[in-house]
Amino acid sequence: MVDLEYLKKSPWEKFAFNFTNYFKKLPSRLAAFFKSIPKLFVALWHKILSMFGLIGHAAKEGDWKTRLSFGIMGFGQVTRKQYLRGILYFIFEVVFIFYMVFFGWKYLVKLGSLGETAMIEVWDEAQGIYVYEFYDNSLLILLYSILTILIMCAFVCAWYQNIKGSITAQQILEAKQHLADTKDDIKALADSAYHKTLLSVPMLGLTVFTILPIIFMIFIAFTNYDTVHMPPKELFSWVGLENFVTLFGGGLSANSKVFANTFGSVLLWTIIWAFFATFSNYFLGMIVALMINKKGIRFKKLWRTILVITIAVPQFVSLMLMSQLLADQGLINRLLLSWGWIDDPIPFLTNGNAAKATIIIVNIWVGIPFTMLICTGILMNIPADLYESARIDGASPVVAYMKITLPYMLHVTTPYLITQFIGNLNNFNVIFLLSGGEPINNNLQYAGETDLLITWLYKLTVNQQQYGIASVIGLVTFVIVAVFSLILYNRSGSVKNEEEFM
Repeated sequence: MVDLEYLKKSPWEKFAFNFTNYFKKLPSRLAAFFKSIPKLFVALWHKILSMFGLIGHAAKEGDWKTRLSFGIMGFGQVTRKQYLRGILYFIFEVVFIFYMVFFGWKYLVKLGSLGETAMIEVWDEAQGIYVYEFYDNSLLILLYSILTILIMCAFVCAWYQNIKGSITAQQILEAKQHLADTKDDIKALADSAYHKTLLSVPMLGLTVFTILPIIFMIFIAFTNYDTVHMPPKELFSWVGLENFVTLFGGGLSANSKVFANTFGSVLLWTIIWAFFATFSNYFLGMIVALMINKKGIRFKKLWRTILVITIAVPQFVSLMLMSQLLADQGLINRLLLSWGWIDDPIPFLTNGNAAKATIIIVNIWVGIPFTMLICTGILMNIPADLYESARIDGASPVVAYMKITLPYMLHVTTPYLITQFIGNLNNFNVIFLLSGGEPINNNLQYAGETDLLITWLYKLTVNQQQYGIASVIGLVTFVIVAVFSLILYNRSGSVKNEEEFM
């Protein structure tokens, strides 16, 4: 009965119902998620036990070739004519040993203290200049220690795969079966294992340029790395959860309360901005696309060309131009004053609420052409028979839009909407180039009225060098973006019913 009532609802009523129902079920879903965490740890523990079981089996049942593989990686493969695998394992082991002996261990042993000796200038009488004695650099110690830990994890995984491969090869030969040799391995890299060949370089880049910086940011959040503790002249150290307590207002200091107030204010505006910036561009761009594609509209190619040309202009040029036009002494205010339409300049960017509204409007002007192009391509693919059937049944254009166009567009473009929403949460360009986060609010810590989390983060790092607090903000932003992405994407019809459109 409930399903029949739901089907009778309009798209907007369905959206409101699903939105309300989602937040009603959110506590139970969170509870289910936390209940599933122990199961994940149990599964992980069983996986670890199975790995140790295989290692124990290899040590007990393995022949001398397999047992030597425990110390000399790749030995079991090379002696069984799997030369490519064996040589790669051996090279990795040699490189790892050299790295740890000559580089990695020097930083790893200092990870607990992050250094003890800061840079000291000593006057050299013989040379007549200042020289620097041996000193520690907390930043390099932390960075290279994290890199070393990741390399150690990779080595452990490679060592395990080496043992697993060796005992597996032994069992295959004992069973009188064909064992893949070097030729088979090379052929597999271009055939059955081609996905590994293609993904190896991207995964390496992902690890170096994404995973490593995220881990580094997480570690920095637990330090007092700021303008006072700036290596190499000054070292920073571990402070535990102090930065988190400061940001979320758990501290007793006035600074903690100001940071908490700033964080709440900036976070609220960030979400409001992302919502309006996403859906205003989406629906207005769709309306423009519908108007241009409507039968009877003349010069369709001209209108599309004009909108496409606006995209060709670099966005930063448009935004900087608008910031000058909308300034208190900008062209727009000067014209309005000269015409006598206003007595005082309109505070487009100098009043908090006015600046927020102005930014959203300017973003609509900048963003509509992109959405129009995307919607135009999708609208052309909606079967014309659906509209013809709707007209025969007496449906008005509004009803046809609500029942056919909008559901189809939402089904197809949900991933795009999610991408736009997440992108707007981190939309640095529009805010920074248009308002710079201003106007200034004395009640906010290093943030202006229109600052987003990303622009506040920029000011904390570049201007104030508050890297510890900034890392916490970056970590919180990452969690918010990840949660929004996963929830919205997995709840969308595009994922649940990706092969059909209802």
